[in-house]
Amino acid sequence: MSGGEGVVADAAVRAAWDSYRVLDDSTTPEERRLARRRIEAAVAVHGRDEVYRGAAFLVGVLATVLAEDTADGSDPLGSLVPAVLRRLRAFEALDAAHVPMVAGALTAAVLGQDVVAWRDRLGSIPPQEAAALGFTLWLLADLHDFAVERPGATDALVRRAFATMEFDEV
Repeated sequence: MSGGEGVVADAAVRAAWDSYRVLDDSTTPEERRLARRRIEAAVAVHGRDEVYRGAAFLVGVLATVLAEDTADGSDPLGSLVPAVLRRLRAFEALDAAHVPMVAGALTAAVLGQDVVAWRDRLGSIPPQEAAALGFTLWLLADLHDFAVERPGATDALVRRAFATMEFDEV
């Protein structure tokens, strides 16, 4: 998948979303088991770094969707990015040292840049930053669900997109 030059293996993007699904309360035990297997397979074939890049890709996609759907016409740099960062800093399990990198990824998305290509120029994504991206992904999905007034809408949308794609069996 690609938003430009930052190409990410499809299975890694799916595994990044599966990481979100594993943590989501609405995921059934069977779906959680299948998600974990897809994550393990994607990591075995593509490596953890590629799955981390998949999370950056999804953060970019969801931030772009939310920025474009700003109903009140406000500037997403002044509204969306600070709102997400404020919520992100509230997670006690998160290493706050990685929040500035997430701020950069969100800003890149809002400005229409390829988030993966932007992030790739800064080196590999460490596990703690990947966790921050995971929290950010959850926050963006929650914000989108709230914006469309349908809990689970983002998950349904992403899973429908994956259902239309062909994935190599990893």
